[in-house]
Amino acid sequence: MSGYELLARDLAACSREGFTGELRVFGAPGGTFHLYGGLVVAVESPGAPAPEALLLRSGRIGGEEWAGLVRESGGARWPAAGLIAHGYAGAAQLRVVCAMALQDAAFAVVAGSVDGCERGPAAGPPPAAVAVGEPPTRLLQEASRKLAALLALPCPVRPDRERPVPASLSYAAARLGALQCELLAHADGRRTARDLAFRTGRGVYTVTVEVARMVGEGLLECVDAPRPIPVRLPPDGHGVRPREPAPPALPPPQPVPEEATALPRRRPGASGINEALTPEQDESGNGTGWKEFFRLRNSPAK
Repeated sequence: MSGYELLARDLAACSREGFTGELRVFGAPGGTFHLYGGLVVAVESPGAPAPEALLLRSGRIGGEEWAGLVRESGGARWPAAGLIAHGYAGAAQLRVVCAMALQDAAFAVVAGSVDGCERGPAAGPPPAAVAVGEPPTRLLQEASRKLAALLALPCPVRPDRERPVPASLSYAAARLGALQCELLAHADGRRTARDLAFRTGRGVYTVTVEVARMVGEGLLECVDAPRPIPVRLPPDGHGVRPREPAPPALPPPQPVPEEATALPRRRPGASGINEALTPEQDESGNGTGWKEFFRLRNSPAK
């Protein structure tokens, strides 16, 4: 049974039984499905930005303001009431952000590898839960549809594999969109589409699709391996391992007798060239050797 089939089976069982709790998915990147009454109300995955990351990167709220709201709410991971009360976002906007993060995390889990699933009780209230849960089967089908659409592109990429860099064409390209400009600015050969999603505060599916399109348009190109990060050594040499002593010098070469340097004489015909160049014999068994062949060829015509 494939990883996807395993996940689909366990989510379908949770739906049938009206399960409330957590379904932990092991794999890369893996994640956790939070269910209430058999419906998925939140999904967390290290492969996709969480709702707070989307808000912080969007510029709607700064890090200090976010930390203040968390303290004000008593340590809540998703201080929705404070966000609305202080005017950082409206209730409808927060619902949209939570729904986008849920679907994006489900896509990240499906796009990766699934090694196993495990049910467990809820450790606490699910973070950034949606008001109306998603049926697990429909959520999984939507994630699969997105993955199929991504792989059907002319130059498909995976969220956690390819590491694009700007192509030469990108510097001369004009009329690029805001997301394309951001991706060109942050693509350095070490970041995957997932890394770029966290960097830009966008959904991993949206960024992965855009990266694939930009590769197809010649704006980005994918390198085989991450570029090495240059290391700058301090001028005083602190922290640098001392050099190992050089190996002892080899003794000077001794003169070799002249007879030892002469090439060995080969036995005639050892290479098989005689057989390759000897003309075919006539019916009487007489034939011309290869030396005679060249002599006849180079003789002047009568």
